[in-house]
Amino acid sequence: MPAAAPPDRWGAVAKLFHWLTAVLVIALAVIGIIMADMPLGVQKLELYGQHKSIGVTVFALTTLRLIWRLTHPAPPPLVPPGAAEIALAKAVHVLLYAVLFAMPLDGWIMSSAANFSVSVFGLFTLPNLVGPDKALEEAAKAAHFWMACTLGGLILLHLAGALRHHVLLRDDTLRRMLPFGRLRDSGP
Repeated sequence: MPAAAPPDRWGAVAKLFHWLTAVLVIALAVIGIIMADMPLGVQKLELYGQHKSIGVTVFALTTLRLIWRLTHPAPPPLVPPGAAEIALAKAVHVLLYAVLFAMPLDGWIMSSAANFSVSVFGLFTLPNLVGPDKALEEAAKAAHFWMACTLGGLILLHLAGALRHHVLLRDDTLRRMLPFGRLRDSGP
């Protein structure tokens, strides 16, 4: 898979980071919703383990993604954006990264405060960040919920921006991030 891309489109590595993150965040949301309503038992604990492992994976992936993004500039916009659009797009992207870092850390704190370790797919166990603390556990749980809501809103804004470019502006902004997206023929 080539890492380099023409300067007008996203490369394969950037696309892989983007879509793998999207799939994992969807999996986290689905697992989180399912396990929240389950009675305590083996199945719920197994889902918690999967949720934690995927959350740690998202944290690691986001770290690698940010390093990649800082060393590989984004392609230029296809349509000259206005100042407000530039500010909104940057804010949404910065907040997406912030929440993708903060949620796994908060989950780790929540688990530690509940005196539950975070095992990553049974391969290794993260050390507890804090000692048992019921008040901290509850605060982290509330923060996790509100960050999930914030992440959902940010994803909707991100999708709205992509669809605006695709449907209203009719440019290739969305296509150049699709895994197998073909750009419109710009020739005669």
